[in-house]
Amino acid sequence: MINRENNPDYLNSFLDYSTTILNKSPNSIKEYNYDISMFLKYIKIHYNLTSETDFSKITINDIPLDVIKKITLDDIHAFLSYLAIELKSKSTTRARKVSTIRIFFKYLTSKAHLLEKNPAQDLETPKLDRRLPKYLNLEESKRLLSVAASEDNRNKERDTAILKLFLNCGMRLSELVGIDIRDIDFSECKLTVIGKGNKERTLYLNKSCIDAIKDYLAVRPSQGVKVDKLHSDRALFLSERRERISKRTVQHIVEKELRAAGLDTSKFSTHKLRHTAATLMYQYGNVDIRALQVLLGHESISTTEIYTHVNNEQVRDAIEKNPLKDF
Repeated sequence: MINRENNPDYLNSFLDYSTTILNKSPNSIKEYNYDISMFLKYIKIHYNLTSETDFSKITINDIPLDVIKKITLDDIHAFLSYLAIELKSKSTTRARKVSTIRIFFKYLTSKAHLLEKNPAQDLETPKLDRRLPKYLNLEESKRLLSVAASEDNRNKERDTAILKLFLNCGMRLSELVGIDIRDIDFSECKLTVIGKGNKERTLYLNKSCIDAIKDYLAVRPSQGVKVDKLHSDRALFLSERRERISKRTVQHIVEKELRAAGLDTSKFSTHKLRHTAATLMYQYGNVDIRALQVLLGHESISTTEIYTHVNNEQVRDAIEKNPLKDF
């Protein structure tokens, strides 16, 4: 929950604009508020407006617009340098803050007309580290599903359905916990989810997923389900307390099943199941990268390209198929 009293008016106006005009999700608004608050706290130190160095104790609601008007591109670079050197922030974290700062200053200049010049106009995004995503191979994925479906698991129908949706559809954790029963079209074998940026997209369900969902719905509690602000009565997946399942509970379920399958829980997680789905579809399904981009809900195809990596056997096979190998 954002405490708007801690913000200057121009920051709250930016958050309102992002909510109503840009249609950003509550999570995005929280991230915007966190990023800009942190930036303004740094500016206060940078401009010697406070002797406090503990960010948690620095207030920003007293920063006048005149200070914002003085900010230059060099000041923003200094903030990014502080993140990289002092806080050891990853390039992905810095890239997100760059994106937020850009949107913030664009609003102040071209929408609110509070600034004449945009100091972030030429701000570049930090080069991202391109690391291959960790994922389960095909046999490990099958083992995980088998363990979840075992008779020892009292929630086997629910947990199997959860894992099958992750591994077959590559959905995000937030998307999974947000599924309502009415979002599923059984006749068309498809599902509507709300992804990043509050964007709606359609996921098509194979027979394995449809069967798993039906098996779970057959045992899903129908009595005593909470009617609350989370709309638990509509939710597909329920916790044992008969309310919409939380992200943390799903993470716990995945961690428990990974451990039962003999898989490294420090290496794999719910997000790694998304990586697994994308990688297996690309490696075994001959899936076009643009189709994969739509399926995963990526805005940029460069994000999807991390799944087009190949394993060592594929590299070896490519060498053996070189027409010059016998020349």
